[in-house]
Amino acid sequence: MKNPLIESISKYIILNSEEENLIESFWTEKTLKKGDYLLRNGETCRTDNFVISGALKAFYINSKTGKEEILYFAIENWWTTDIQSFQKQTPSIYNIQAIEETELLQIRYDSFQEMLTQVPKLERFFRIILENYLGSLQKRIIEDNVLDAKQRYANFIENYPKIATKVPQYLIASYLGITAEFLSRIRRKHKTS
Repeated sequence: MKNPLIESISKYIILNSEEENLIESFWTEKTLKKGDYLLRNGETCRTDNFVISGALKAFYINSKTGKEEILYFAIENWWTTDIQSFQKQTPSIYNIQAIEETELLQIRYDSFQEMLTQVPKLERFFRIILENYLGSLQKRIIEDNVLDAKQRYANFIENYPKIATKVPQYLIASYLGITAEFLSRIRRKHKTS
């Protein structure tokens, strides 16, 4: 069975077996138990992370309300990191925590740079990944400003059906910027319509 990371990369660029083996040599496996932190606010993000299995949440604590606010979720075959902290090797402004037991492949910053030097075509892959991420982030910002909560929930269910079944409803509510009780009412109406 092919490494899920190599499968993900191979959707965008063609790799020969030598390149696949070289890429694999840069990554290490890590397991997080439910509740373990991959990254805490104030720490420097030392690794880029590819999710093999499990689920994580990226969040910050709102200084005004003291509540956790979800930035994104990451499930299998997704990436999770604080891009700015990783690229600039500066302290992170948010947390990443396992929602359930999670298996990751990780690469350290210096190894990441070396891997790109040794397999230059990976630059294209990571550019595409970042473009996709930026596009989804822009869409989310617009939706948060234009759509009501019911529409945002419908879009979430349509765009992320796998996350919707894996992640507790109170976390989805936080992601949508609403209370869990309000999400409950929306869900009841959504099921009947």
